[in-house]
Amino acid sequence: MPRHLFVPDVAWANPDGPAPGYPVDRTRDEAAWWEAVYSDASLVTQRDDGGSDVLGDGLASSSCSAPGAVFAFLESLMVKDHDRVLEIGTGTGWTAALLSHRVGDRNVTTIEIDPVLAERAAANLKTAGYAPRLVVGDGAEGWPDGAPFDRVHVTCAVATIPYAWVEQTRPGGLILTPYSPGYGYGWLARLAVVGDGTAVGRFPSSAGYMLMRSQRPARGAAFDWVHGSDDPAESTTRLDPRHLHDDTDADLFICAGVPGVQKRLYYDEETDSGEATFWVLENAGHDGSWASVDYVPGKTEFLVQQHGPRRLWDEVSAAYLRWLSLGRPARDRFGLTVSPEGERVWLDDPINLIGP
Repeated sequence: MPRHLFVPDVAWANPDGPAPGYPVDRTRDEAAWWEAVYSDASLVTQRDDGGSDVLGDGLASSSCSAPGAVFAFLESLMVKDHDRVLEIGTGTGWTAALLSHRVGDRNVTTIEIDPVLAERAAANLKTAGYAPRLVVGDGAEGWPDGAPFDRVHVTCAVATIPYAWVEQTRPGGLILTPYSPGYGYGWLARLAVVGDGTAVGRFPSSAGYMLMRSQRPARGAAFDWVHGSDDPAESTTRLDPRHLHDDTDADLFICAGVPGVQKRLYYDEETDSGEATFWVLENAGHDGSWASVDYVPGKTEFLVQQHGPRRLWDEVSAAYLRWLSLGRPARDRFGLTVSPEGERVWLDDPINLIGP
């Protein structure tokens, strides 16, 4: 399924690895455009939901994902002949075309919330010779008219897995979605739907994807959470706050026990002193609770400031220390159960639930 049929003339390439992103423009340098299209780079095709230039510095809101990630994702989906697939997030239409090639376009339903992107994807798919059912709507609602599905393939991250996807998947079917509750990078969740109305699975790999529009957390610099009227409670800690940023194996455990938060770490780049500030911020908005911890090399204790009804440093540090006491369990020991009552992360076995 030729990728070039789904990439616009102007895009922003993000190579795999530490190399910086760069613009590609087919009208100015066609050879560079072709090279980017057939490299293992994700290609940003929209920013700020279409409100800013794709080559600007706005928030990326749609892309043609990197081939390596796409193929690994589809392999984990374990699609079989004649499977009926629901895709959430059409984007450029490339993965819808890949799925259509595999199971036939009559077996693929793809949902895109952005009508402009949906129109472009429909044109791309037509050029490629496929016509899956393309629905303009909120992917969180799924497509009940086409249920039940054998596979649900999600191309955007979610902080909470919509139960509609479980309801619309037949028993034994699979849901594959990037899962990003907020604290940490994000993971790929692979869930099997069982006969009692629940979905159960694990996290086979990490996965950093754009969040579903309806589930985006508050964004901005950490100081956007701090207001002049705030009167933070102060204390000290002997725990090095950098560990809570760098020990990424703890992220799943912490986000399960401390829901609805995100973390940041800022180093003092002006003085290159090694000083840093670790932040924990409520996802809901800039009026939420916040906490900061100032790391200073050589100090035995670090200043903690916390504001709001939640004491976020106390919550996060307690969860981190609990994770240490369990022997630092890695990502492959965690799992997720989704039911009508919500979702719960567990360790080793679904009966070992984590969280408040």
